[in-house]
Amino acid sequence: MRINVVTIFPAFFETPLRTSIPGRAEASGVVCYRVVDLRDYTYDRHRTVDDEPYGGGAGMVMKPEPFFEAVEALDPAGPVVLLSPRGRRFDHATAVRYSLAPEITLLCGHYKGVDERVATDLATEELSIGDYVLSGGEPAALVVVDAVVRLLPGAMGDHESAAGDSFYEGLLAPPVYTRPAEYRGLEVPEVLRSGDHRRVDEWRHRQAERITRRRRPDLLDEQDLGDSDDPTGD
Repeated sequence: MRINVVTIFPAFFETPLRTSIPGRAEASGVVCYRVVDLRDYTYDRHRTVDDEPYGGGAGMVMKPEPFFEAVEALDPAGPVVLLSPRGRRFDHATAVRYSLAPEITLLCGHYKGVDERVATDLATEELSIGDYVLSGGEPAALVVVDAVVRLLPGAMGDHESAAGDSFYEGLLAPPVYTRPAEYRGLEVPEVLRSGDHRRVDEWRHRQAERITRRRRPDLLDEQDLGDSDDPTGD
C-alpha cells in the first residue's frame, strides 16, 4: 500500500513514520510513505501557501493551487482525504476501508482553513478525528496512518493482536492482565489463570459486552446483542 501525505511540515512525520508498527511495516515492504512538502508547489520567492480570505475576517486561508498541483503530481489511485474539523468522524470501518485501498492521500490543512475548492473539487472526502480543532491536519493524519497501517496484512505479524482490539468486532476490548498474578493485593481473575480456553473466551466476550454497555452503549445498539448472562461481569 502507498500512503501520501501533503503538508507544509514534512519534518513532523519523520520520526513517527519510522517508529513502532508504521516503521516496521515500511521496513518489511508492507507500506510505502510519500510525504510531500506543499511549498514545493509554490512559485514565489516566499513559497507562499496562504492568503487573506475573500470577504474579510480573521486568519489566513490555504491557497488551492499548491494542493491541486501536488495531488496531480502524485496521481493517486485511491481516496484523497482532507483532514478537517468539519469532516465525517473517522472510525474503525473507515480505517478498514482505507486499508483495502491500493493508495490513500491525506491533505493537511493549517491556518484558518483550506480554500473550499480543495474540499469540493480535489478531495474525495473530508475527515475529522474528533469534535475539536487542532493547529493543523498533521496530528490527525498520523492518527489515520497508524489506524490503517496496523490493519495491513503483515504489519503486526500476528493478526490476532489486531482482532482483539476495540471496535474490531463492534465492541470495546476486554481487560487484559500479565504477570505478576498478584500485585499489592490486586489479583488477576482466576479464569485467566485456569488454562480453560473456552472459559477464557466466554469471560472475555462477557467483559467486552459489559464495558461496551457501560462506556459506549451506542455500539451495542448497532450490534443488538441484548443483556449479558452475567451482569456482574465476574
